[in-house]
Amino acid sequence: MVDSIPEGARYTASEVAERTGVSLEQAKRLWRALGFPEAGDEAFYTEDDLVALTTLTDILATGIIDFDLAVNLTRGVGLTMARLSDWEVSAMVHHLEALGRLEERPAVKEVAAALTDEFNERFEGLITYAWRRHMSAALARLEASEAEDLGTTQVTVGFADIVSFTALSNTLTQEKIGDLVELFESRCADVIAVQQGRVIKSLGDSVLFVNDDPIRAYDTAEGIINVIGRDPRMPDVRLGLATGSVVTRLGDVFGPPVNMAARLTAVARRNRVIIDETTAAVLPPEQFETRRLPARPVRGFGIVEPVAVRRH
Repeated sequence: MVDSIPEGARYTASEVAERTGVSLEQAKRLWRALGFPEAGDEAFYTEDDLVALTTLTDILATGIIDFDLAVNLTRGVGLTMARLSDWEVSAMVHHLEALGRLEERPAVKEVAAALTDEFNERFEGLITYAWRRHMSAALARLEASEAEDLGTTQVTVGFADIVSFTALSNTLTQEKIGDLVELFESRCADVIAVQQGRVIKSLGDSVLFVNDDPIRAYDTAEGIINVIGRDPRMPDVRLGLATGSVVTRLGDVFGPPVNMAARLTAVARRNRVIIDETTAAVLPPEQFETRRLPARPVRGFGIVEPVAVRRH
C-alpha cells in the first residue's frame, strides 16, 4: 500500500494494463522500473501515468526493442530522473535558504513556488538538449572504439578520494559537510570535463572518472590535486589511475582497472598520484618520471607494485 493517492488518480493497475495492451505483471514491471511504488486494487494511476506507459508499449510495438530491454532502459530513466529531481529540489532549498526566504522546514510551498511551471518547462528543454548531446558523444565513442567486443572499451580509470573523510565529517555540521561534498564534486567535474574525460559516478567523498587518453587522465589527477588538495580551505586528496579494458553497463564501468584505481588510493600519499604498471607503460618516458614503490598486498590482486609518477 502506498502512502498517499496522487491528485487526479483514476485508474487501477488492471485498468492501466488493459488500456496499454500489456499484461498486469508487465505493467507493474515497467512501473517499478520507473522507480515508483505500486498500489493495490485502488484507483492510483493518473492520466499522465497512463500516457507514460502507453509511450513505452508503443515503442515495444515497433519491434525495435523487446520487453526486457524496455525495462532496462526504463530503469535508467527512473534512476536518472529520481536523482535529478532530488538534486534540483535540494539545490533550490539551499538557494532559498541563502536568500533568507525559508522560514520553516520543510518549506514545501516556498520551494514549489520557486519551481514554477515556467522554470520547469525551460529546464525540461535543457534536459532534452543534454540527453541528445550526450547521446551523440556516446555514439562517437562507440564508433571510435577499437575493441572487438562493443561492450568493452580501453580507458584509463581514475579514482579521487578525500583523505580521512569519516573523521573530518564528524567534526563538521551537516550543512558544512554538504557544502564540502558539493564543492569537491563540482571542482572534480570541472577538471574532468576540461581534460575531455567523463565522470562515471560520485560517492560523496570520492569521484570515479575515465579518460580515453592516459596523459589527460594524469592531467586530470594533477588538476584535482591543484584545485582541492592544495587549497588550504579543502581537505587533502589521493588519486589512483589504472589502465585497461572495462565493461560499460547502465552508465557505469566495471572491470579490473576500476577496482585497481580504487585500491591504489589506499596506498597513495596525500595529494599524490599513484598508478598501476599498465598506465606507467603507456605514459611517455620523455614526459613522465615513474618510480616503483615497495610491493604490497592489494585486496583482490595479490602482491602489487604501485608506481609513483610525476612530470619531468
